[in-house]
Amino acid sequence: MDSGRTGSGRVDPVFAAAAAELEAGIAAHRHVRPELSFDSEPPPRRLAPHAIAFAGTVQAEDGAEIGWGRFVLLYDPAGQDGWEGPFRVIAYLRAELEPDIAADPLIGQVGWSWLTEALDARAAGYAAPSGTVTRVMSEGFGAKQGEPVATGFEMRASWSPVGVAEEPGAIRPPSAGRFFLDRHVVAWADALCAASGLPPLAPGVAQLRPARPVSPARPPHQAHPRRRP
Repeated sequence: MDSGRTGSGRVDPVFAAAAAELEAGIAAHRHVRPELSFDSEPPPRRLAPHAIAFAGTVQAEDGAEIGWGRFVLLYDPAGQDGWEGPFRVIAYLRAELEPDIAADPLIGQVGWSWLTEALDARAAGYAAPSGTVTRVMSEGFGAKQGEPVATGFEMRASWSPVGVAEEPGAIRPPSAGRFFLDRHVVAWADALCAASGLPPLAPGVAQLRPARPVSPARPPHQAHPRRRP
Protein backbone atom coordinates (compact mmCIF):
# COMPACT_ATOMS: atom_id res chain seq x y z
CA MET A 1 0.00 0.00 0.00
CA ASP A 2 1.23 3.49 -0.86
CA SER A 3 1.80 5.30 2.40
CA GLY A 4 0.87 8.62 0.81
CA ARG A 5 4.31 10.09 1.39
CA THR A 6 5.46 12.86 -0.92
CA GLY A 7 8.92 13.21 -2.37
CA SER A 8 9.95 15.10 0.77
CA GLY A 9 8.85 12.20 2.96
CA ARG A 10 5.76 13.94 4.32
CA VAL A 11 2.45 12.07 4.36
CA ASP A 12 -0.11 13.45 1.93
CA PRO A 13 -3.17 14.00 4.16
CA VAL A 14 -5.69 13.78 1.30
CA PHE A 15 -4.45 10.41 0.08
CA ALA A 16 -4.10 9.10 3.63
CA ALA A 17 -7.76 9.98 4.29
CA ALA A 18 -8.80 8.38 0.99
CA ALA A 19 -6.95 5.16 1.80
CA ALA A 20 -8.55 5.06 5.25
CA GLU A 21 -12.01 5.29 3.67
CA LEU A 22 -11.27 2.37 1.36
CA GLU A 23 -10.01 0.24 4.23
CA ALA A 24 -13.11 1.09 6.29
CA GLY A 25 -15.37 0.05 3.41
CA ILE A 26 -13.58 -3.27 3.00
CA ALA A 27 -13.67 -3.93 6.74
CA ALA A 28 -17.43 -3.37 6.80
CA HIS A 29 -18.00 -5.58 3.76
CA ARG A 30 -16.13 -8.52 5.31
CA HIS A 31 -18.93 -8.91 7.87
CA VAL A 32 -21.70 -9.29 5.27
CA ARG A 33 -19.91 -11.30 2.56
CA PRO A 34 -18.00 -14.23 4.07
CA GLU A 35 -17.61 -15.69 0.56
CA LEU A 36 -15.45 -12.72 -0.44
CA SER A 37 -11.92 -12.27 0.87
CA PHE A 38 -9.66 -9.24 0.38
CA ASP A 39 -5.92 -8.79 0.15
CA SER A 40 -3.69 -5.76 -0.28
CA GLU A 41 -1.70 -5.72 -3.51
CA PRO A 42 1.27 -3.72 -4.81
CA PRO A 43 -0.22 -0.70 -6.57
CA PRO A 44 0.90 0.56 -9.99
CA ARG A 45 3.73 3.04 -9.67
CA ARG A 46 3.64 5.00 -12.93
CA LEU A 47 -0.01 5.92 -13.37
CA ALA A 48 -0.25 8.54 -10.62
CA PRO A 49 1.81 9.99 -7.76
CA HIS A 50 -0.18 7.91 -5.26
CA ALA A 51 -2.07 4.63 -5.59
CA ILE A 52 -3.50 1.85 -3.46
CA ALA A 53 -4.72 -1.56 -4.64
CA PHE A 54 -6.82 -4.42 -3.31
CA ALA A 55 -7.67 -7.86 -4.68
CA GLY A 56 -10.90 -9.72 -3.98
CA THR A 57 -11.59 -13.44 -4.33
CA VAL A 58 -15.02 -15.10 -4.25
CA GLN A 59 -15.16 -18.73 -3.13
CA ALA A 60 -17.92 -21.29 -3.52
CA GLU A 61 -19.04 -23.42 -0.57
CA ASP A 62 -16.57 -26.13 -1.57
CA GLY A 63 -13.71 -23.63 -1.48
CA ALA A 64 -13.28 -23.32 -5.26
CA GLU A 65 -12.57 -19.83 -6.57
CA ILE A 66 -15.43 -18.63 -8.78
CA GLY A 67 -14.59 -14.95 -9.09
CA TRP A 68 -11.67 -12.58 -8.76
CA GLY A 69 -11.19 -8.84 -9.01
CA ARG A 70 -8.82 -5.95 -8.44
CA PHE A 71 -9.56 -2.41 -7.27
CA VAL A 72 -7.03 0.39 -7.72
CA LEU A 73 -7.43 3.97 -6.54
CA LEU A 74 -5.19 6.55 -8.20
CA TYR A 75 -4.62 10.02 -6.74
CA ASP A 76 -3.02 12.94 -8.52
CA PRO A 77 -3.56 16.35 -6.87
CA ALA A 78 -3.27 18.01 -10.30
CA GLY A 79 -5.68 15.59 -11.97
CA GLN A 80 -5.07 14.04 -15.38
CA ASP A 81 -6.60 14.14 -18.84
CA GLY A 82 -9.89 12.26 -18.83
CA TRP A 83 -10.30 12.45 -15.05
CA GLU A 84 -13.01 14.40 -13.25
CA GLY A 85 -11.08 15.51 -10.19
CA PRO A 86 -7.97 14.18 -8.44
CA PHE A 87 -9.12 10.54 -8.08
CA ARG A 88 -9.54 7.73 -10.59
CA VAL A 89 -10.62 4.14 -9.96
CA ILE A 90 -9.43 1.24 -12.10
CA ALA A 91 -11.36 -1.98 -11.55
CA TYR A 92 -11.13 -5.53 -12.87
CA LEU A 93 -13.62 -8.38 -12.50
CA ARG A 94 -13.44 -11.99 -13.64
CA ALA A 95 -15.91 -14.83 -13.07
CA GLU A 96 -16.65 -18.28 -14.44
CA LEU A 97 -19.89 -18.61 -16.44
CA GLU A 98 -21.78 -21.50 -17.97
CA PRO A 99 -21.10 -21.72 -21.74
CA ASP A 100 -24.68 -20.83 -22.73
CA ILE A 101 -24.62 -17.77 -20.47
CA ALA A 102 -21.23 -16.67 -21.78
CA ALA A 103 -22.60 -16.94 -25.33
CA ASP A 104 -25.57 -14.66 -24.57
CA PRO A 105 -25.28 -11.59 -26.84
CA LEU A 106 -26.48 -9.41 -23.95
CA ILE A 107 -23.76 -10.52 -21.52
CA GLY A 108 -21.81 -7.33 -22.17
CA GLN A 109 -24.72 -5.06 -21.27
CA VAL A 110 -25.71 -7.15 -18.27
CA GLY A 111 -22.12 -7.34 -17.08
CA TRP A 112 -21.68 -3.57 -17.31
CA SER A 113 -24.94 -3.12 -15.38
CA TRP A 114 -23.52 -5.15 -12.49
CA LEU A 115 -21.07 -2.31 -11.95
CA THR A 116 -23.18 0.76 -12.71
CA GLU A 117 -26.17 -0.47 -10.73
CA ALA A 118 -23.92 -1.34 -7.80
CA LEU A 119 -22.49 2.19 -7.86
CA ASP A 120 -26.00 3.63 -8.02
CA ALA A 121 -27.27 1.37 -5.23
CA ARG A 122 -24.41 2.53 -2.98
CA ALA A 123 -25.01 6.19 -3.92
CA ALA A 124 -21.42 6.43 -5.11
CA GLY A 125 -21.22 9.47 -7.34
CA TYR A 126 -19.08 8.86 -10.43
CA ALA A 127 -18.19 10.53 -13.71
CA ALA A 128 -16.43 9.67 -16.98
CA PRO A 129 -16.98 5.89 -16.76
CA SER A 130 -15.15 3.74 -19.29
CA GLY A 131 -14.71 0.02 -19.72
CA THR A 132 -14.83 -3.20 -21.68
CA VAL A 133 -16.51 -6.58 -21.17
CA THR A 134 -14.84 -9.65 -22.65
CA ARG A 135 -16.02 -13.23 -23.05
CA VAL A 136 -13.26 -15.69 -22.23
CA MET A 137 -13.05 -19.26 -23.57
CA SER A 138 -10.13 -21.59 -22.81
CA GLU A 139 -9.60 -24.93 -24.59
CA GLY A 140 -7.09 -27.63 -23.72
CA PHE A 141 -4.73 -29.22 -26.24
CA GLY A 142 -2.09 -31.93 -26.14
CA ALA A 143 -1.86 -33.37 -22.65
CA LYS A 144 -4.76 -31.14 -21.61
CA GLN A 145 -7.03 -32.07 -24.50
CA GLY A 146 -9.44 -33.97 -22.25
CA GLU A 147 -10.16 -31.01 -20.01
CA PRO A 148 -13.54 -29.28 -20.40
CA VAL A 149 -13.81 -25.96 -22.15
CA ALA A 150 -13.71 -23.13 -19.62
CA THR A 151 -15.85 -20.06 -20.25
CA GLY A 152 -15.84 -16.85 -18.31
CA PHE A 153 -16.43 -13.14 -18.10
CA GLU A 154 -13.96 -10.29 -17.69
CA MET A 155 -14.56 -6.61 -17.15
CA ARG A 156 -12.08 -3.77 -17.09
CA ALA A 157 -13.48 -0.43 -16.01
CA SER A 158 -12.49 2.97 -14.74
CA TRP A 159 -14.35 5.96 -13.38
CA SER A 160 -13.83 9.14 -11.39
CA PRO A 161 -15.32 9.35 -7.87
CA VAL A 162 -17.04 12.73 -7.58
CA GLY A 163 -19.02 12.59 -4.34
CA VAL A 164 -22.40 11.19 -3.37
CA ALA A 165 -25.34 10.57 -5.70
CA GLU A 166 -28.15 11.77 -3.45
CA GLU A 167 -30.72 11.37 -6.24
CA PRO A 168 -30.64 10.90 -10.04
CA GLY A 169 -28.82 13.81 -11.60
CA ALA A 170 -27.87 15.36 -8.25
CA ILE A 171 -24.31 14.84 -7.02
CA ARG A 172 -23.09 16.23 -3.71
CA PRO A 173 -19.35 16.88 -4.03
CA PRO A 174 -16.86 15.67 -1.44
CA SER A 175 -16.86 17.65 1.78
CA ALA A 176 -13.86 18.61 3.87
CA GLY A 177 -12.05 15.44 4.88
CA ARG A 178 -14.70 13.09 3.37
CA PHE A 179 -14.55 11.58 -0.12
CA PHE A 180 -17.07 8.70 0.19
CA LEU A 181 -14.60 6.30 -1.40
CA ASP A 182 -15.78 3.49 0.87
CA ARG A 183 -18.94 3.42 -1.24
CA HIS A 184 -16.91 2.88 -4.40
CA VAL A 185 -14.89 -0.05 -3.13
CA VAL A 186 -18.04 -1.66 -1.71
CA ALA A 187 -19.84 -1.17 -5.04
CA TRP A 188 -16.94 -2.91 -6.80
CA ALA A 189 -17.21 -5.77 -4.31
CA ASP A 190 -20.97 -5.96 -4.93
CA ALA A 191 -20.39 -6.16 -8.69
CA LEU A 192 -17.80 -8.90 -8.22
CA CYS A 193 -20.23 -10.92 -6.14
CA ALA A 194 -23.01 -10.43 -8.69
CA ALA A 195 -20.73 -11.54 -11.52
CA SER A 196 -19.83 -14.62 -9.47
CA GLY A 197 -23.50 -15.57 -9.10
CA LEU A 198 -24.10 -14.50 -5.50
CA PRO A 199 -27.42 -12.82 -4.72
CA PRO A 200 -27.21 -9.02 -4.30
CA LEU A 201 -27.27 -7.51 -0.83
CA ALA A 202 -29.41 -4.64 -2.09
CA PRO A 203 -32.12 -4.54 -4.78
CA GLY A 204 -31.34 -3.35 -8.27
CA VAL A 205 -28.19 -5.32 -9.15
CA ALA A 206 -28.71 -7.52 -12.22
CA GLN A 207 -27.86 -11.18 -11.78
CA LEU A 208 -27.52 -14.20 -14.05
CA ARG A 209 -27.50 -17.84 -13.03
CA PRO A 210 -24.89 -18.94 -10.47
CA ALA A 211 -21.41 -19.36 -11.86
CA ARG A 212 -19.94 -22.80 -12.38
CA PRO A 213 -17.29 -23.70 -9.79
CA VAL A 214 -13.76 -23.78 -11.16
CA SER A 215 -12.42 -27.29 -11.70
CA PRO A 216 -9.28 -27.95 -9.62
CA ALA A 217 -7.89 -29.88 -12.59
CA ARG A 218 -7.54 -26.77 -14.74
CA PRO A 219 -4.15 -25.10 -15.06
CA PRO A 220 -3.38 -22.35 -12.51
CA HIS A 221 -3.98 -19.42 -14.86
CA GLN A 222 -7.55 -20.64 -15.45
CA ALA A 223 -8.52 -21.87 -12.01
CA HIS A 224 -6.85 -18.94 -10.24
CA PRO A 225 -6.90 -15.81 -12.45
CA ARG A 226 -4.74 -13.87 -10.03
CA ARG A 227 -1.83 -16.29 -10.53
CA ARG A 228 0.45 -16.53 -13.52
CA PRO A 229 1.24 -19.89 -15.16
